[in-house]
Amino acid sequence: MNAADGIDGMTADDDEPEIPIVCSDCGTRTKIPFSEVEDAVARHNEQLHGGDAVAEVDPDVFDQLADYVADDLGLLE
Repeated sequence: MNAADGIDGMTADDDEPEIPIVCSDCGTRTKIPFSEVEDAVARHNEQLHGGDAVAEVDPDVFDQLADYVADDLGLLE
């Protein structure tokens, strides 16, 4: 994945967390600033995979984030 693909690792704000994105079809992995993840992944998938949801947030990171949110909301108590 690179800038031409619609996904790059550049960040305008160094304090913003970067989220790992993987694309199994392309065999790539990169990090995207949190605020750009949705648009960048959608653009990559549209340009390279006909809109199919191939590139995605790293599933392990997604699961960990979901656990943090659930814990913060008290859903795991």
